[in-house]
Amino acid sequence: MCFFSKVTLSANFPVRNIMRIDLSQHDLVTPDGKIVSITKKDDGISMAEVVIEHIHSSFVGFDIDPALVTFNIKSTLAQLGINGIGMHYELHRGHSKAMVLVELRAIGSIGRELLQELPLGAYIGKLFAADERRRVRDPIYLSRMFGRSDRWGRPLLSLGGLHGSDELILDKIDGRTVAYLALKRGKITYDASVFGFLRTLAKGLTTKHTFRELLQLHQEWNAGAFRNVEEDEILLVKTQPLHIRTVFAKVVDSLLAAGYCHTTASVLQPDTRASGDIYEFYGKSKREITDLPLEFYTLDPYREHVFFADRDQLQACLEDPQALFKAFETAPKPTEVPVATFVVKGSQLLSLAADDWVARESTFHDFPGITHGARQAFLVERYIESQAVFPFLKAIEEGRITSQGVLFLRYFPSPMMKRMLLSAAVARSVQGIYFQHPSRSYGGFFSQEDRALLTDLHKFAIGVFWVDAISGKILQYMQRKDRESGMFVPIGRGEEYMKATVFGVYGSNLISGHFEEELQALLKGVLELRNTVHHPLLQKDTPLALITGGGPGAMEVGNRIARKLNILSCANIADFHEEGGVVNEQKQNPYVDAKMTYRLKQLVERQSEFNLDFPIFVMGGIGTDFEFTLEEVRRKVGATAATPVLLFGEIEYWKSKITPRFLQNKQSGTIVGSEWVSNCFFCIQKATQGLEIYSQFFHGTLPIGKNGAETDVGFVCP
Repeated sequence: MCFFSKVTLSANFPVRNIMRIDLSQHDLVTPDGKIVSITKKDDGISMAEVVIEHIHSSFVGFDIDPALVTFNIKSTLAQLGINGIGMHYELHRGHSKAMVLVELRAIGSIGRELLQELPLGAYIGKLFAADERRRVRDPIYLSRMFGRSDRWGRPLLSLGGLHGSDELILDKIDGRTVAYLALKRGKITYDASVFGFLRTLAKGLTTKHTFRELLQLHQEWNAGAFRNVEEDEILLVKTQPLHIRTVFAKVVDSLLAAGYCHTTASVLQPDTRASGDIYEFYGKSKREITDLPLEFYTLDPYREHVFFADRDQLQACLEDPQALFKAFETAPKPTEVPVATFVVKGSQLLSLAADDWVARESTFHDFPGITHGARQAFLVERYIESQAVFPFLKAIEEGRITSQGVLFLRYFPSPMMKRMLLSAAVARSVQGIYFQHPSRSYGGFFSQEDRALLTDLHKFAIGVFWVDAISGKILQYMQRKDRESGMFVPIGRGEEYMKATVFGVYGSNLISGHFEEELQALLKGVLELRNTVHHPLLQKDTPLALITGGGPGAMEVGNRIARKLNILSCANIADFHEEGGVVNEQKQNPYVDAKMTYRLKQLVERQSEFNLDFPIFVMGGIGTDFEFTLEEVRRKVGATAATPVLLFGEIEYWKSKITPRFLQNKQSGTIVGSEWVSNCFFCIQKATQGLEIYSQFFHGTLPIGKNGAETDVGFVCP
């Protein structure tokens, strides 16, 4: 089950559905209820009808055995000697309310006087749902919280402070985790001034304000006093302050010493920073009580303060492509609407339903620009708040989501969300972003701003994963060292990508050519060459990757060969989206494993991210000519080391393309000092020729680079 807070939204931001829980209220408890009628039954006993309103539909008590729902009196009332026992319950989910008949029983003279003062409208307690499914059974669930704190430095679980956890001993009794808290030697009593405080307290109970600190002014600690309970007496004892932010704690009445009963103020809530230091007993016993048994109930998953590293099942699910694809199938339709959810545990991921997602119809519009600063800022904020992912990020920033988890989105988040995504709280909590489509506007292609956000997320160590329907795989965004660009790589092949020596095929998207057999032989020979050379770019364990433009024609041939040889098959796929243009590159071929996609007009930017160690050219047109020139320039300016570039095809074909331009530049004197670049390009017809060139290069005997000779035709003819 997925839980999330109710979000108040402007009518300008339509919401197709809202998450099922209000994070201002835990799902095991209700808000406080107020007295709507009260009848005196006997001396010291009254029957009160209590109404509890505004109960969120996620309150667990609506769904479990009613016998597990109990009324819990306010601790302030219990400390003054009033116990409240729920006698009859009526819960109405449709009306978001409950009616409870409560027997109010006074214990001692203070309690009897306060009971007479209780007015209509006084808020006296709430319901707690002791859902057995949420009972903590294994002590390790709690013990792993010892010594940990939230982002504000407050301990998650500790007795007597962050470093007092050794005093909290956890045992497993009857299939549940029980902690026995040692009681301090002594007890609390009241001075006579408390009677004058009762009327003020009774009136104050109609306001929902807390009076615990004021009550303490009338309490006296009697150190060393004997801790036993007498008839018609409330016994107040103390423990070290118990900090619990990860669970509810509840007194286990069945494990109390004989003769002792605890009031129904028996539930310790996790939103109290230092609760659990005063407990209220009644009954009769001559034996001194020494400790107090507590059992525990987990919070809703979003607020368990659980670390991602502790979620073994979630991590296993995230490694299962089938589980991820099924999870996205639960997202509400239509598929054009942006949706988001935040997943913090494996069982939640496996049981996602349509109403576990936030779906929002947000529309992008032009902004007026910096000359209209105030209006620009206002519209930007409105646009950010319209995003489906916004409620989750806001709840994380405000501390209403405390567990670490992963974001699931139909579309990669808008770059406008960068400020929130990279905030300290979100970056700490979000351990991964999983999406189906790169862009709502551009489909399967990332804009320039999208790719900048990818780089920023990478720097902040937030994993980004593409649940890619085309390949049927989960792809993770990765950047190689010292590069400001990256690719989406299949899970399990990341290390291969990071360490690979990169070959690439440039060529026509219109024709496949007749080089497939020789190219396959060439790459197969390189794989074998690893066993005989020791070079920074090629040695025994060096993985290989091959990059193309990802389209049809020669690119498809290259990717197909790579796939066949188990070389990582990569592609930089562009969508130039120009009306009237003739572009086939964006038609992705089916042999691509790792990829990056581009929706841009800046062609050079996309080409610069090929980062090839060893380019291979085959027959091609205008695009291939452009790519050839870029590889020349890279080597001339030193952006790329002088590595051999292979030109597959007949010598006359490459002469007709390269030689006239090379000779004209040489004759005009425009390449003086750069003529050597021509020795980096080698025309071959057979794989054996290419392998000989590579072998010489890896052995350091190939005449190449600035110290090599220039050629007569602009390339080398072996």
